[in-house]
Amino acid sequence: MFYLFPLITVAIWAGNAIVNKMAFSVIDPGAISFYRWFFALVVLTPFVAKSVWRDRAIIKPYLTKLAFLGLLGMVLNQSLGYFAAATTTATNIALIISLVPLISMFLSVPILGQRLSPFALIGAVLSLSGLVLMLSHGDVKSLISQGIKQGDMLMLIAAAVYALYCVLLKRWKMPFSTWKSVYVQCLFAVVMLTPMLLTSHRMAITASAVPLIAYAALLASVIAPWLWMLSIERLGADRTAMFMNLLPIMAAGIASVMLNEHLEAYHYIGGIMVLTGVALAQKRIKAKKQAAAMTTA
Repeated sequence: MFYLFPLITVAIWAGNAIVNKMAFSVIDPGAISFYRWFFALVVLTPFVAKSVWRDRAIIKPYLTKLAFLGLLGMVLNQSLGYFAAATTTATNIALIISLVPLISMFLSVPILGQRLSPFALIGAVLSLSGLVLMLSHGDVKSLISQGIKQGDMLMLIAAAVYALYCVLLKRWKMPFSTWKSVYVQCLFAVVMLTPMLLTSHRMAITASAVPLIAYAALLASVIAPWLWMLSIERLGADRTAMFMNLLPIMAAGIASVMLNEHLEAYHYIGGIMVLTGVALAQKRIKAKKQAAAMTTA
C-alpha cells in the first residue's frame, strides 16, 4: 500500500505538466504562478500558520535563506515552466524535469563537497545524449544550426534552478519542520509573484482556469508533496526517488490522450536514454553509500 504514495505523487506531477501546457491558452503564466501559491498558502494556513507564529523566533534567522529558496523553487522554477509551455510540448517538459536528480548530483560537488563516481559521469553522458536526440527531433545537425527551442531552453533553466533548490535544502538544514519551511517560502513567493500578477493581461479566474489553478494549487503543491514526504518516511529516500523515473512516461501517455501529442521514435529512444542515465547514476550512488555504511559498521 505504501508504494501507492509515490506512485500517486508522480502521477499528479505528470498531470501538472499537462496543466502547464493547457494553462497557457487560458491564463497568463504570471497569473497562474501567483494563484497557484496563493491558494496553496490559503489551504495550508489553518494547519501551519499557528505553529509558524509560535516558532517565529527560531525561524527569523533563516528568513533570508527561506526567501531565496522561495525564489528558486516557487517563483523561478514554476514560472519558467508556465512560460515554456508556449513553445514546447508537455512530453518535453516532463522529460527535461526528469534531469533534476542528475543536475543535483553535479551541483552537490561544489555545494555539498560530494564526489561523483565514474558511473555518474557515464549516466550524465547517456542522459544528455538522449536529451539532444529528443530536442533535435532525431536530427542533431538541425539542433546545431537552428538551436534549442525557447520553451525547451526555459525548461532546462527551470530544471537547473530546481536542482539548485534541492541541493540548498540539504545544505541549509533548518531546526523546524518541512511544512513550516514550505509555508514561509509560500509567503515570500506570493509577495514576489504579485508584480507578475498585476502586469498580466489575462489575470481573471475564468471558468476554464478554475480546474487548472485548483489542480496546480491543491494537488501539485499540497497533496503531492505531502504524499511524497510520507513515501520518504515509509519507504526511504532511495526507493522513493526511483519513482521519479516514471514521471515522463506517465506525462507522455497523458499528453498523447489529452493533448494529441504524437510520440515519434526519437521520443522513445531519447527518453529511454535519459531515464537510463539518471537511473544509472542514482543506483551507483546508492550502492556506494551502502558500501560506505558497511565499512563504517
